[in-house]
Amino acid sequence: MSAETSTPSTVRRWGGQIVQIAAIVLVVLVAKGALAEPFYVPSASMEPTLLIGDALLASKYPYGYSTASLPIHVSFPETSRVFGELPKRGDVVVFRWPGDRSQVWVKRVIGLPGDRIQMRGGQVWINGQATALKPDGLGEAEDDNGSSEPARRYVETLPGGISHPIFKIHDNGRLDDTVEVTVPPGHLFVMGDNRDNSADSRVPVSQGGVGLLPTDNLVGRVDAIVGSWDMGIRSQPVWTWLSGFRLARFFTAVH
Repeated sequence: MSAETSTPSTVRRWGGQIVQIAAIVLVVLVAKGALAEPFYVPSASMEPTLLIGDALLASKYPYGYSTASLPIHVSFPETSRVFGELPKRGDVVVFRWPGDRSQVWVKRVIGLPGDRIQMRGGQVWINGQATALKPDGLGEAEDDNGSSEPARRYVETLPGGISHPIFKIHDNGRLDDTVEVTVPPGHLFVMGDNRDNSADSRVPVSQGGVGLLPTDNLVGRVDAIVGSWDMGIRSQPVWTWLSGFRLARFFTAVH
């Protein structure tokens, strides 16, 4: 076979492979942008539900789509949501922080539009009713520096019957008592499950918190932990790092 006849077939073969690779990349990007996207937990604000080093899978379709849904941050003008649906109270959500939309945070939805939310003595009150708190022993609350301290564990039950664990480190935390806030239309009140280590809707954006979260900032709902690695093991010899995988947390549901 001459070089003249083999060259076109080689070009066609390479061209076909390039098209296949481009199609695969396109499908991955569409899936990541429209269906689900992985995220990583860098802080302790959602302990004990989520730990530092957890890898999460967030579904995007439950709440519809906006510019916040894009897998990369692009400075488009904010838009309303397409196929938008409100989260349910108790959902764990990923969102773009109002103070800097290039940052993605995770918290739990406590209040929906129209709800009146207040903290009294470390207990959440919703529309004039206290949420139920059941003691659930002790735990270890890790901080962002890798150290830990004892924390009381409770099971909190929100209106509607959704229950989830929370941590309380201090008896009189600085965010344990707040004024009552009515959640305006198009916004949510979100909190971290680690109640004494979470800059959430109890803290205004100007002070590093979330404030009242615009629903347009929602990225998706956290449905599962797909992997987890104890970041604290980085201070140990490299050959011990495999022991840092928390295999019991792999492919577990988030409630």
